[in-house]
Amino acid sequence: MPRFTVHVRNEWLTVPCKDATCSIKWLGFEALKRYIKNKPDNGGIQHIKDVHFGVKRCQGFGLLDNDDTIEDVLEDNDFVELAIEGDTMSQDFIPSQLGTSHLYLYIDNHHYISLDGNSLTSTDLVNLGKGLFKIKLTPEAEQKVVQSRELLDTIVKENKVVYGITTGFGKFAQTVIPVSKLKELQENLLRSHSSGLGSPLSPERTRMLLALRINVLAKGHSGISLETLHSMIQAFNASCLSYVPEKGTVGASGDLAPLSHLALGLMGEGKMWSPKSGWADAKYVLEAHGLKPISLKPKEGLALINGTQMITSLGAEAVERAEAIAQQADIIAALTLEVLKGTTKAFDSDIHELRPHPGQKEVALRFRSLLDSDHHPSEIAESHRFCDRVQDAYTMRCCPQVHGIVNDTIEFVKKIINTEINSATDNPMVFAERGETISGGNFHGEYPAKALDYLAIGVHELASISERRIERLCNPSLSELPAFLVNEGGLNSGFMIAHCTAAALVSENKVLCHPSSIDSLSTSAATEDHVSMGGWAARKALRVVEHVEQVLAIELLAACQGIEFLRPLRTTTPLEKVYDLVRATVKPWIKDRFMAPDIEAVHRLLVDQKVWNIAGPYIEKYCMEYIPESRPSSPTAFHNCKYDFCILQFSKKKVNIE
Repeated sequence: MPRFTVHVRNEWLTVPCKDATCSIKWLGFEALKRYIKNKPDNGGIQHIKDVHFGVKRCQGFGLLDNDDTIEDVLEDNDFVELAIEGDTMSQDFIPSQLGTSHLYLYIDNHHYISLDGNSLTSTDLVNLGKGLFKIKLTPEAEQKVVQSRELLDTIVKENKVVYGITTGFGKFAQTVIPVSKLKELQENLLRSHSSGLGSPLSPERTRMLLALRINVLAKGHSGISLETLHSMIQAFNASCLSYVPEKGTVGASGDLAPLSHLALGLMGEGKMWSPKSGWADAKYVLEAHGLKPISLKPKEGLALINGTQMITSLGAEAVERAEAIAQQADIIAALTLEVLKGTTKAFDSDIHELRPHPGQKEVALRFRSLLDSDHHPSEIAESHRFCDRVQDAYTMRCCPQVHGIVNDTIEFVKKIINTEINSATDNPMVFAERGETISGGNFHGEYPAKALDYLAIGVHELASISERRIERLCNPSLSELPAFLVNEGGLNSGFMIAHCTAAALVSENKVLCHPSSIDSLSTSAATEDHVSMGGWAARKALRVVEHVEQVLAIELLAACQGIEFLRPLRTTTPLEKVYDLVRATVKPWIKDRFMAPDIEAVHRLLVDQKVWNIAGPYIEKYCMEYIPESRPSSPTAFHNCKYDFCILQFSKKKVNIE
């Protein structure tokens, strides 16, 4: 018999349906009958037949026609919202987050990444967030988890006093808890620590958080039971995702508040999201997917929440997006240099060998691969070959030096994030091979917090220098182009305010780049007397990266608009391909129009790395043809190349995929 979960005001009601040919109106009235049955005052409803209501799907908010039959518009176990005319939306109804695509979450994907706690990468984690893979444990990881749990069961059986297992937490570490209340101890821990605030993480970011926590537990040093870990994996693979507020962690002892919210949903309490249900009570979401709430054993509550996974999962997204935009920033800057009729002499390899920072050499190489006249003839470059200009402004001439340190910063941060992804950050740590548990401080988030503050400071410079190039493109005294890149200036304002938007974002970044990790406030009655503030470091790093992407989107739009005024001259082949990509999405600016959608569309091109995908193969080809030592003798020789930073962008990444 099909059944449906209906949200009426502040309650979720299960409504069975013997006849699927009944109407949506019938379903609404059946839900109302169940709602008023449990209310002493009938919920304020005097005559049920006089109630007017609308019925919407919880996922996507599609309004259903009351005359439609249930079998035509709903599937078994669907979740719907009943909105009574005159009511405001229920206070506990949480709409799905806009602004991120949930496309992959609807795919019944049968590709898996096997987790062992040692080999997950930031790239893998972001792909797990997108729903590209499901997860499972390696046999070796399962064995370690079982051995770790057996030690804890022995400790409980022998009535030993061990922190977090048979004692309270923090200030209450000296309080011994009776064996009969150890389950309640763990449940109380999750409930009391679920005290975060703010908007919930998007489904993608919650998937990353859950996947990362599973990976850390798979190391076998937390004492989680294999049964509980398998339940977490089942919830992940079904995209049953807890409501996790983004605010509330100080980054030591781990990300307690967000991880508690993550675990609370798995217990069947609080809210959860799934592609099928949208936001609903966790117990109903789990039930709709055939899953049972986890039942906590001694120490498992602590094992679920002690760690840096909130900082690290958000940090993984930040560093992956930073790497992507840094690569594309070189392409955009090269296009701007062409439009402003700059020289390529500043990218001569001999200059950069004299100051051989890896990032600087990498950026100079990319510029040469896009602008080398012997490899890619440019009619624009040829048009000013014999001009009397000696050198360009710093914003063009110094791109290798400025963009270069950003690349090196990203590489440094990525190493720390990838180490943290595969680190045991619980307390106490369980060492099955030694037969003991040891209290330590691996939960402290200082490593990823400092690294992500550094990432924000580093990547911001891409926006800072880009905004100055936008100014040069828009300023006729510097560009020899029409003011603000538009004809009939005065009647049309062109890119005037687009440049202001870029300036505003750069200015906002200056505040966001203030390091959060230099702050610390003592918590938990001074037992946790130094904290990392890594949660804010991660969140603001993501905001900085997004602003950088948006500023560079504006520069790319402006550079392509500048090309229009240089026609019929053409730039190099790879840069023409980039121009064509943009023009396939955004038309030339003939006269003023609504500009925000254009910026958003090009921002999406950058987030999806389409600019790099278009120009990248030309960079690879240049490396292979013009730098003999960069040619690998075999597919496995990539890491030995002098210019492996170029080659590795195109080598196929190995992941444990089945």
